[in-house]
Amino acid sequence: MFGGPQTSEAFRAEALDVGAVADIPPLHARWTGLDVRVVAASEREAPLEHPLYEIGIAPGADIDDLSDIEGARVAYSPGQAQGALVLRVLESVGLEPEDVELVEMTSVDDTYVNALASDQVDVAPLGDVLIRRYLDRYARDGATVLPHGLRDDPWHLYAPESVLEDADKAAAIRELVRAWGRAQVWIGEHPEEWAEGFYVGHEGLSPEDAEHLVERDGVSVIPEDWDETIERHQATADLLSRIQEWPSVDVREEVYDTRFETVAFEGLTEGDAR
Repeated sequence: MFGGPQTSEAFRAEALDVGAVADIPPLHARWTGLDVRVVAASEREAPLEHPLYEIGIAPGADIDDLSDIEGARVAYSPGQAQGALVLRVLESVGLEPEDVELVEMTSVDDTYVNALASDQVDVAPLGDVLIRRYLDRYARDGATVLPHGLRDDPWHLYAPESVLEDADKAAAIRELVRAWGRAQVWIGEHPEEWAEGFYVGHEGLSPEDAEHLVERDGVSVIPEDWDETIERHQATADLLSRIQEWPSVDVREEVYDTRFETVAFEGLTEGDAR
C-alpha cells in the first residue's frame, strides 16, 4: 500500500498496523484527528543528486525555470508529500501560494501526468517512474521536467498510537524496524536483485523502468539518531502550519516515538545485511 491517504484510511479501519510514507502523512494524520507516531526514518545519500521528485511542466507552458511559475496552475495535494514540495518550491523562488493557482488533486497513479498532458495544470511534481513515463509520452509535444534543488528524501515507518500501546504489537514493530533498517542497506548493496525482485516481480514494471528507478533511488541511509531528521521535519510542519493554517505541532514530542530512535540503526550491527 502506497500513499498517505490510503494508509490513513487503513489505519482508521484498523486494517493496518504500520505504514511506510514520506514526511507529510504523519503530520496530516495528526492534524485530522488520527494519532500516529513515527517509529523509523531513512534518508538518501547525496539527496540532491537522487531526488524523489522533479517538477513536470506541461506542453505549451512558457516555463523554462521555476522562477517563471508565477501565475501558473499548479497541481496541489495538501495531505501528501507532493503538496508540501509545491509549497517549498514556491518559497524557494520567493513566491506565496496566492501568486499561483493551486489546483487541488490527489496524486494517484497517472493523475498528475494526465493533468499536465490534458492542460488541466501547467506544473505538477512527478516522482519515480512517472517522470520517465511523462517524457516518453509527451516530450515530443513539448513536455519537460525541471529539477527543484531541494531535499525531498525523508522516508518513515509510522503506526497508530493505539497499536503502539499494545505491548505485543509494539515488540513486533521493534523487530520490524530492525529488519527494515537492514533491508535498506541490503537494497543499496544489491540494486539489480532489488530491481528484478521488487520493481519487476512485485510492481510489474518493465526492466527498463526498474533500472531507471534504481538509478534514481541511489542509496538509503539509516541515521544514528533523529536530531537532524526531526529538525527538517519540524521546518516542514511549521511551513504547513503557516500556509495551511494547521495548529502548530512539536514534532519531536507529538509525532515521533523516541523509544524507537536508535532501533533501526542498532539493527544494522545485529546481523549481516548481506
